[in-house]
Amino acid sequence: MRHRSLFISFVVLLSLAMPGLANAARAPRAVVFSKTTTLEGVAEGGLYAVRGGRLNQLTGNPADTEPAFSPDGRTIAFVRDGDLYSVRPDGSGQRHLTSGPELDSAPVVSPNGRFVVFERRSAADGPADLYTVRVLGGGLHALTSGPADDHEATFSPDGHAIAFVRDSAPGEGTSEDIYSVRPSGAGLARLTRTSAVDEFEPRYFAGGIVFSRGESSPGPAEYADIYTMRRNGGRVRSLVAGVGSAYVEDVAPNGHTVLFRRDQGLWVKRIGHGRARKLTDLPDGSHTNGVFSSDGRRVAAFVATGDEQSLVAIDVRTRRQTQLAEGFDASAEHGIAIGPVIAWQPAR
Repeated sequence: MRHRSLFISFVVLLSLAMPGLANAARAPRAVVFSKTTTLEGVAEGGLYAVRGGRLNQLTGNPADTEPAFSPDGRTIAFVRDGDLYSVRPDGSGQRHLTSGPELDSAPVVSPNGRFVVFERRSAADGPADLYTVRVLGGGLHALTSGPADDHEATFSPDGHAIAFVRDSAPGEGTSEDIYSVRPSGAGLARLTRTSAVDEFEPRYFAGGIVFSRGESSPGPAEYADIYTMRRNGGRVRSLVAGVGSAYVEDVAPNGHTVLFRRDQGLWVKRIGHGRARKLTDLPDGSHTNGVFSSDGRRVAAFVATGDEQSLVAIDVRTRRQTQLAEGFDASAEHGIAIGPVIAWQPAR
């Protein structure tokens, strides 16, 4: 009888706790981005987080940019004046991860949350090598080295491989190809071999790697279609082609849907058969990315609303837009610069 009473008490306590757990699971996650306001030559800004309709400033340095969340959502890696830093989502616990005369950028946190892969250059217009550093600092390690420009690193979901783009002879008009390497720096493999076009913007999906193929240099000649291939570079297939260039933005966490830009709009398509669907129009000259939520049901993006730009969440199924932050005009003519990186906090 005593055991039965203890069991009933446990069930009652669990039932009382479950609504709180359910509410926590449904709680909105933060969307983080950088914003700089320049008035009379003086810049102010830093990293900002939007959650529950509120806009909160996390850091106070206008040089802070390129936020990247750890998979558990507890750490944000970011760039400041050519060094890497990390901070908690509430703005506390700031750490300096890298230092020195080199210029570090484009941090991406590993799936196990232990380290960050990033690009390191000796000069702003110089080629980049890929490095890793522990998410709490220390353990700096070079993944690639040499005269090639290595950039746009992305992790496989299991963390066993990193795909990236390599320009073998920067400044000489050679094409970019996609390579992969293990996080230890071993196992370097070339995945694409095309001499007339570039392959860039790789992202892992459930069946391999999805990427853009075309001309990656900014300007009138820039164009791209979207292709898929296996992790080893085999079985290349066209996914999005035709009228209007298409550029990979993100892949849904379940690995089955790609988000891409085309004709100043954001589109989604299931990887495989089926038609692409347009989610929204983007502002002219927009340079910010679009990004999936951790459940893949929504996309965060800056969109044009009249004369302003608004940060919205777009329901992938219904295309319904919900404004995430109100009260600020993100238009460049008002001295405000956003992004270019938007990061959506993963659900634990």
